Amino acid sequence: MRLVQHLTLVGATVGAGLMAGLFAAFAYAVMPALRGADDRTFVDAMQRINVTIVNGWFLLAFLGTPLLAALSAVLAWRGAGRPALPWIIAGLVLYLVAVGITVAVNVPLNDALAAAGPADRLGDPGAVRARFEATWVAGNVVRALASTGGFAAFCWALALTGRAGD
Repeated sequence: MRLVQHLTLVGATVGAGLMAGLFAAFAYAVMPALRGADDRTFVDAMQRINVTIVNGWFLLAFLGTPLLAALSAVLAWRGAGRPALPWIIAGLVLYLVAVGITVAVNVPLNDALAAAGPADRLGDPGAVRARFEATWVAGNVVRALASTGGFAAFCWALALTGRAGD
């Protein structure tokens, strides 16, 4: 059972790291790069990204991470990984904050951007962008910080479980 608990924690850590990296890359590279794009290009690029990103690999990491973390917490509660439990819970809570922001802020904005229609047919792409960009960027920065904190907590939990096995 110790191996299963450790493997679920490793999986949660990898998933949180992947998602933290994705959100951070948007915060420090993608969105700053698009900031200089004209409105139509910005809307088109974000619409394309929003369609492309919803794929099996993204969903596996995004949704699999909290499931693995929750299972790891249950197994740690019942086994030798108990010293890591507070860190697993902290990682899970922080990761769920990122999920909550994604669901409450970023996804509705993505949906509204899609509903505006194809970028090449928009009468006022600047208005569409204005309703989207600032709030989406702010939500993304918060979810990047939360998921990075979750990743760090899972890393520390792994370190503690490694020590417990010594």
